[in-house]
Amino acid sequence: MRLSNPWIANPWIAAMLSGFFGAVAGVGIANLAAIAAPWRSGDYLPGRPAAAPAGPAAVAETPETSFSFGTIAVGASGSHSFVIKNAGDAPLELTKGATSCTCTVSDFEESEGGSSAAKTIAPGESTRLEVKWRGKGDGGPYRQSASVLTSDPRRRQIAFVVEGTVVPPYKAVPSSVALPKLTPDMSHEAAVRVFTYGAEPPAIDSLALADEKTAGFYAISSTPLAADEIAAEKAATGGFKIDVQVRPGLPLGSVRQGIKATFRMPDEVVAEIPIEGVVAGDFALAGAGWNSARESLMLGTVSGRTGSRATLFLTVKGPYRDAVRPSVREVVPACLQVAVDEAKPVGGGGVVRIPLTVTIPPGTAAVDHAGTLLAPAGRIVLDTGHPDTPTLEIKVCVTVLP
Repeated sequence: MRLSNPWIANPWIAAMLSGFFGAVAGVGIANLAAIAAPWRSGDYLPGRPAAAPAGPAAVAETPETSFSFGTIAVGASGSHSFVIKNAGDAPLELTKGATSCTCTVSDFEESEGGSSAAKTIAPGESTRLEVKWRGKGDGGPYRQSASVLTSDPRRRQIAFVVEGTVVPPYKAVPSSVALPKLTPDMSHEAAVRVFTYGAEPPAIDSLALADEKTAGFYAISSTPLAADEIAAEKAATGGFKIDVQVRPGLPLGSVRQGIKATFRMPDEVVAEIPIEGVVAGDFALAGAGWNSARESLMLGTVSGRTGSRATLFLTVKGPYRDAVRPSVREVVPACLQVAVDEAKPVGGGGVVRIPLTVTIPPGTAAVDHAGTLLAPAGRIVLDTGHPDTPTLEIKVCVTVLP
């Protein structure tokens, strides 16, 4: 007769015993791995206290391992000195460890018994290690670290942490100069406050306008902000106000201008503040190919063999509408042929409409005025006879292929 073991014969009992012993073994292995794993993120070795060294040993003591610097501007630099003392009875060896992307450790000076990457601290002595960092990114919370390796058997690595908030080097309030709807004979005044966040108050080097072609229609100047204005803006350390005066005479259409303010605090910073708006008068343009967003006649790509033709309609309102008699002063590219037709009243006669026929004749040579940085738009310049808007410039975007 063959005897069977009831614990083994029952498959359910066998499975339960296997799971139980496996869990116990897993916990034991995990504990062993935790004890044997190298230190990663703290200042001291984890697990059981280390056995006392058999002989003299170095002991690394640090009053602090983290520093909160508050705010720092993007691109600006900061530094803080951390103290390490050797409280042991053997020399303490220090070596540079890993750092995060914007932190560096310095003060490993040869004059203090070290090199550019290591130094030795005698028993009872202290040293200062300077951690430097630089604000990067677009702003927000910041936390970086730099580590030092030591010969202290209980403290093989010390991680020094710096944290705070990175802020942009400046903030313009408002962020752009928004002009009201202007007419060519109107003037306007506006102001922008620029708050800065550098180590020093801003020293302005220059104020300039981005578009030199219309720079003559503006006057800009700057004055320092009052102390109470700076204090009212969170974390600001300085600032200045830019006064903008718009003079009469701006051409019709969208205003695309900007202010470039160059200042130091102490690093050089360039603040760019757009000026945006629309100058509208008694004139308006419409028709196939007219792009009101770009204020341009978009002729696109044209075959030089076949040519092209488009018609714009210039509408004129106001008391001088009947006095307007446009004539062509200039065209770019020269291949454009512009014909001005007779003005006709629209509706009750409060508005007149003048057709403008723009022709690229067959056999035209290749040109590129696509309206890009490398191929600036062409133009049609009209003398209008209007006392407030004597000249009207129409941008033309066109590329003629052979």
